Amino acid sequence: MIAEKESLNLEYFIAKRIQSSTAYKNSVSAPIIKIAIAAIAIGVIVMLIAIATGVGLQRKIKEKVSAFNGHVTIALFDRNNSITTVKPISIHQDFYPKFNEAPQVEHIQAVATKGAMIRTEKDFEGIIFKGIGLDYKWEYFSDFIISGQAPALDTDKASKEILISDDIARRLQLEVGDKAPTFFMRSDRSTPIAKAFVVSGIYDSGLEEYDSKFVLGDLRHIQKINKWNEDEVGNFEVFIADFDQLDDVGKLIQTKTPFNLNARTLTQQFPSMFQWLSLLDSNIYGIIGIILVVGIINMITALLVLILDRTRMIGVLKSLGASNWTVRKIFLYNAMNLVLQGLIIGNVLGIGLIAVQYFFSPITLDPQNYYVTQAPVYISWYHVLLLNAGTFVVCLLSLLLPSYVASKISPVKAMRFE
Repeated sequence: MIAEKESLNLEYFIAKRIQSSTAYKNSVSAPIIKIAIAAIAIGVIVMLIAIATGVGLQRKIKEKVSAFNGHVTIALFDRNNSITTVKPISIHQDFYPKFNEAPQVEHIQAVATKGAMIRTEKDFEGIIFKGIGLDYKWEYFSDFIISGQAPALDTDKASKEILISDDIARRLQLEVGDKAPTFFMRSDRSTPIAKAFVVSGIYDSGLEEYDSKFVLGDLRHIQKINKWNEDEVGNFEVFIADFDQLDDVGKLIQTKTPFNLNARTLTQQFPSMFQWLSLLDSNIYGIIGIILVVGIINMITALLVLILDRTRMIGVLKSLGASNWTVRKIFLYNAMNLVLQGLIIGNVLGIGLIAVQYFFSPITLDPQNYYVTQAPVYISWYHVLLLNAGTFVVCLLSLLLPSYVASKISPVKAMRFE
């Protein structure tokens, strides 16, 4: 045991001496070594950025879409996927206000929607009025509010305040505190019902599909216009704790709701959007695969050049009785030291660039194509550790074969090598 430990220390000492020697730094292999380190560092930077932007974009879009719809929507079967609510649902359900049979459910809220039109002195705009109640959880939506505040809902009477999008506010030239005359169509298509609302706040989610249409206000206005009872709503929005369990929780919710109600997850409501998001995973895996191949080729080249540059030393070590595996380990120690240098440099620069984007957001995106205005980034220590460990192990395994070249060099030929 002591002999093995001394052998390891000697091999490591020789490897360090090779790296620190002046001859090594000025040798033919020095530029190749620097290129190999730079390739690993650049590869780590690219892989970290690919993971951070891919995962960040997925998380941000999921958060935004769920803020408008919940993770699961419970509605009548005969709605025909209509955005506006036609027939009401009683709030007297076993799953409301607390879904006890689905512990993964964090919150459930009752809402309703209705088409309307805001008309000012200069212009008019068709909207979808989303009615919300006292159970509406603003923490899912509060990050979108850029001016003013959320409508103040009163328990006694319907609030006159509404929250409009920045897109609608710009088109209608409305600001916080301005009046927004709104007209709702009756079910019998008679004279529209006029409501005098006041803009309490302006939001901007970055999702143009929603920002161009949705206005949030008191649910009781829709109940009164549609001649519903106070205990009738359009649908329920369900929020769960873990988005990764969405499909399983959605199936559980469906089994626990009455036969006349349909529970649909976000992935079922917006299949094309989530198919597009799933393609980001393929892009990330593709980028990581390409970068690893490039890094492996560079490391193999660097190791072979280093072996060639140290052929005489290999002959000396073998003439002194060093085994083939001992010689291989010396060069593997050198190669792994280079990989570690590349990993350290790459992590410092990569995480630094991600931090710059996270805090200052210099890179912006077109919301029409990406659903966000700024490139979101997200990375956890789990991602960092897994990426570094995976890169290190892959490089180590890929260098085992080229290190075999060092063990096959004959001492006699090596001593004659010039």
